[in-house]
Amino acid sequence: MVRSCVTISLVDEARGGPFVFWDDLEAGCRAASELGFDAVELFLPAPEAVDDDTLSALLEKYKLQVGAFGTGAGWVIHKKQICDPDPTAREAAKTFIKSIIDKGGKYNAPAIIGSMQGRSGGNVDHETAMSYLRTALNELGDYAAQYNVPLIYEPLNRYETNLVNTIADGVALLKTLETDNVVLLADLFHMNIEEFDVPQAIRDGKGTIGHIHFVDSTRQACTRGHFDFDAITAAIRDIDYDGYLSAEAFPVPDPRETARLTIETIRKYFPKN
Repeated sequence: MVRSCVTISLVDEARGGPFVFWDDLEAGCRAASELGFDAVELFLPAPEAVDDDTLSALLEKYKLQVGAFGTGAGWVIHKKQICDPDPTAREAAKTFIKSIIDKGGKYNAPAIIGSMQGRSGGNVDHETAMSYLRTALNELGDYAAQYNVPLIYEPLNRYETNLVNTIADGVALLKTLETDNVVLLADLFHMNIEEFDVPQAIRDGKGTIGHIHFVDSTRQACTRGHFDFDAITAAIRDIDYDGYLSAEAFPVPDPRETARLTIETIRKYFPKN
């Protein structure tokens, strides 16, 4: 069953980024619940930024799940990435990601690797960077398995990484891994830049897509861009997707309207029984 999710960021250094709700965790949870979302996707500066008693109480109070935890603060705040030429720095990046995996494990929620994947260049050629990426995904995918959740890996557009940009590239990468516990995040914004045919790319990712960032072409809420959601949601149904459609979107014109437009679009195409 397709489920709905909306982002909440507590990372001050990421201000201006594509997250719907900011700063106030309870206010974000309250709004998500009022609008009918199933879950929240959380971006924390560090795992200890929200204690487990507080988070568990909020989830129970507002009848929400955690769809996923982002790891982007590892890059935005600490400048850690898993393709760093320094082996000590690479280990530090993996340690940070493991801490987020540990946090998520308590809520049956996977961690997302996006910006922390890094890129090739400088002292790291492309082949070496890809080897670092595969090594990290193997290790971190296996680490996440102890919590019975996958590790989510996100292909990004060419302006954010030069490693894996398309769903097809992501599928090819997964085939080279030893672990079978890594899935792809299909972010419609990145796909709008990199894919020739977004619905077909979704179909080609069948069996590998474990999370979707559900936004319009502008990285704003659904209906605030030029995407054909009839075609995109048909592709999502065609791959028998049963994960979250998560609003990682700029809060334009404001957070609540962004969330409202997202949940209305999700319910239009995936009504609850």
